[in-house]
Amino acid sequence: MTDEPTQRLRLDLAYDGTKFAGWARQPTLRTVQGVLEEALATVFQRDGEPPLLTVAGRTDAGVHATGQVAHLDLGPSQIERLSKPHGGRPAPEPAAALARRLNGIAGLSSDVVVRSASFAAPGFDARFSPIWRRYEYRIADAAAERNPLHRLFTTWYPSELDVDAMNTAARELLGLHDWAAYCRPREGATTIRELQDFRWSRGPDGVITAYLQADAFCHSMVRALVGAGVAIGEGRLPDGRMLGIREEAERTSEFKVMPAQGLTLVEVGYPPDEELEARASQTRARRDDDQVDRSPRLT
Repeated sequence: MTDEPTQRLRLDLAYDGTKFAGWARQPTLRTVQGVLEEALATVFQRDGEPPLLTVAGRTDAGVHATGQVAHLDLGPSQIERLSKPHGGRPAPEPAAALARRLNGIAGLSSDVVVRSASFAAPGFDARFSPIWRRYEYRIADAAAERNPLHRLFTTWYPSELDVDAMNTAARELLGLHDWAAYCRPREGATTIRELQDFRWSRGPDGVITAYLQADAFCHSMVRALVGAGVAIGEGRLPDGRMLGIREEAERTSEFKVMPAQGLTLVEVGYPPDEELEARASQTRARRDDDQVDRSPRLT
């Protein structure tokens, strides 16, 4: 299949990260990539090497997603297999057929779902084409309703938090900066990111949600920012300290990184189709210059 022309498909994915050891395939652990690629191997078991997935960014163990994006490349024989009619029905559309088959395969359990599959526009790269990623983090503090049905994607916190103070601190952080103080360091990787949105809101049930958007997030950045915000809301960090920590550009023990269970990747943003290839080339060049890890994390 390596010499055959291929067509690229985009997969839009959702998963409950509770029982996954993160996105990335690992030999002895259950991961989102591992489960999906096992299903792909089943679908294409008679068509040579099964396709592999490229993801917008790896999520850590316990992190959820409702808007993860991945791509895979299929050869003519694989597309033909997806296009074969079954049971006298008309020939299916190949991308939609792949989504149905992946979701229906035994072993592809309901904690990961292919929400949609489509043929990608020219130049699309799930990993290098995005212009932003958006996360949400849910906290049920002492003033919130603690719904046990939501416990797997909400962090319960014992103190009441001051959302106004948390929003004031969050607004001070926006922009293109070095986030070394809020990232787990990775050798040779840049910690410069553009934080485009960071705000907090308390819902009708009292649950507090943090909304964060950036061009990309370095490892552990979202949960660190949320942890510092919680420390502000509880009064353990003074006003202005979140900004001061960022400017010092060093890791600190003044706050705790929040648990994975409250974190969900909700959307990955891409430019218009005509700009996909240029964006991917720009991102590749920047990451090569910065010697960024070739399998970046989003969280």
